Amino acid sequence: YGPEAIEAQYEYRTTRVSREGGVLKVHPTTMRFTFRTARQVSRLGVMLVGWDGNNGSTLTAAVLANRLRLSWPTRSGRKEANYYGSLAQVGTVSLGLDAEGQEVFVPFSALLPMVAPNDLVFDGWDISSLNLAEAMRRAKVLDWELQEQLWAHMEALRPRPSVYIPEFIAANQSTRADNLIPGSRAQQLEQILIVLWTANTERFCEVVPGLNDTAWNLLRTIELGLKVSPSTLFGCAFLNGSPQNTLVPGALELACQRRVFVGGDDFKSGQTKVKSVLVDFLISSGLKTMSIVSYNHPGNNDWQNLSALLQFHSKKVSKSNVVDNMVQSNPGLYTPGEEPDHCVVIKYVPYYTSELMLGGTNTLVLHNTCEDSLLAAPIVLDLALLTELCQRVSFCTDADPELQTFHPMLSLLSFLFKAPLVAPGSPVISALFRQRDCIENILRACVGLPPQNHMLLEHKMERPGPSLKQVGPLAATCPVSNKKGPVPASTSGCTGDANGHLQVEEPQMPTT
Repeated sequence: YGPEAIEAQYEYRTTRVSREGGVLKVHPTTMRFTFRTARQVSRLGVMLVGWDGNNGSTLTAAVLANRLRLSWPTRSGRKEANYYGSLAQVGTVSLGLDAEGQEVFVPFSALLPMVAPNDLVFDGWDISSLNLAEAMRRAKVLDWELQEQLWAHMEALRPRPSVYIPEFIAANQSTRADNLIPGSRAQQLEQILIVLWTANTERFCEVVPGLNDTAWNLLRTIELGLKVSPSTLFGCAFLNGSPQNTLVPGALELACQRRVFVGGDDFKSGQTKVKSVLVDFLISSGLKTMSIVSYNHPGNNDWQNLSALLQFHSKKVSKSNVVDNMVQSNPGLYTPGEEPDHCVVIKYVPYYTSELMLGGTNTLVLHNTCEDSLLAAPIVLDLALLTELCQRVSFCTDADPELQTFHPMLSLLSFLFKAPLVAPGSPVISALFRQRDCIENILRACVGLPPQNHMLLEHKMERPGPSLKQVGPLAATCPVSNKKGPVPASTSGCTGDANGHLQVEEPQMPTT
């Protein structure tokens, strides 16, 4: 740990597989890395496209509520502002075992210097001119009492004019479009600097040779005022929280040329995250998943835009691809080209609610129900914090001693997106816990810690060797159960729990 940076030596151990005469041969390999993470954390501004929307207004309100340490009454008791749902703030990593053999956990944010979320500064664009207080009220996400406490702080915040091209979003959004950047596409591009898209889902943009397939063609298309999606006009470090293909080949090439990070696509928040866990669980257990049906029956403007066919197609594609690499991971269950029958249904209607006396509501829930903006807001937070951290990390190897940074297509963020963006030739990993392990282990590497492997060999050896010195109480000589329940006495030294499993009294530690 130096005054300016944290430097760590790290041995990356992996394997390479070759096929020789129909036989698989595995070759262990080791690569030595030196990681350097700048310790100075600058003040971070987050520019949101769609700041007036449900996600933008909810995230801004959440940071303000935490900064002001607000609390408010609800029907189920008093609630206090928190960052639940944020991997960086609430998620934990295991540092190792203490003297008693127990794992020690710390927040992700404790591993490396990170921006404190309460210090974030928000700004952004929106085609709607409402101030953030009015946008918060229109979104109907937060409790009324919390809205009242935040009103004065949100009222002074107002989005900048944005780009509006009607053919790319649903026609039912036109009534909001009263805050627009004038001029040609090229003139609009000159007014834009961006970090994160959290606006409406656009339709897919066709990739056309000569139009948007290279960086030069894309910039020329913008200059000529030809067809370019609004989201593609927002340049610089760009994180795409919607499912459309904003990052066309020309935009990706431009990001590589300018050496700025891009990530996407589509926030992975509610039902899709559950789907990725369930399918991973089933296939990892050797069960062949034959069909998957995702039925989304949403309300509010979060999804009203998806009632249009072209915008729905963008969302359907990102939701459908989330299980692909899990299927491909088990050739014993699926032959090449075989995949589950996967159906995604999205319908827009208001929630099934009835008003009751004294302001109550009756809601009929027949399946999973998510408050999507409250799930998406901490994802936006994590994306901003992790991207800023990655901008301060550089590394080199023994074979290539010149410092470099992560690839502009920041696949480290895959845990937070439905359709992860990866560098050309890289495998796309969709399994949720593999994605999380990637973030944890790269952060561990930056401080010189080994990857988390969950083996706990210290507790699985009859006679631990000198390199795996036994920690905690001496291993029991009879099986030990963790199940709770009354333990009947026994004359043999071993006792049984309520389920008939043997337990043992802790023996005295020998002295030498």
